[in-house]
Amino acid sequence: LTMALASLVPVAGARRSQDLHCGACRALVDELEWEISQVDPRKTIQMGSFRINPDGSQSVVEVPYARSEAHLTELLERVCEKMKEYGEKTDPATHRKSYVRVISHDGTKMNLSGVKFDGDVTSSLKFACESIAEEYEDELIEFLSHEAENVKDRLCSKRTDLCDHALHIPHDEL
Repeated sequence: LTMALASLVPVAGARRSQDLHCGACRALVDELEWEISQVDPRKTIQMGSFRINPDGSQSVVEVPYARSEAHLTELLERVCEKMKEYGEKTDPATHRKSYVRVISHDGTKMNLSGVKFDGDVTSSLKFACESIAEEYEDELIEFLSHEAENVKDRLCSKRTDLCDHALHIPHDEL
């Protein structure tokens, strides 16, 4: 019996790590998409070369700021701080862990039944978020610089395999 239990501990630890990284990826994408949606769509940034061409013109174009590489890079540097607004929820049937906001963006009350919210959860989630943001920065910018459908599934499941078990997870509404 002891050996059977000992053999299950690494599986539970691996599942916990996979759940944590999947949850961090999905929360990271949610937060980035929310931040992008908060930027005035009329705000633009100049991109391109500021050198003068031989004909006296410049190759500068204005692009929407919200999905610009400059804005997305800035967001990636600070977005993982938002993980302190998340808690851990365990599915009673599968014992899989998911991560949900405990503080809404607009201040409305959240249903927190069954949600574990403490320093260990938030620090683990923040660390996983920072690791993902650093390792997959190029992919995040690539996906978010264009308005794409199902970024969470495409990035967290298909491109990175962080959520290879979680293609059935429903989309969260922020």
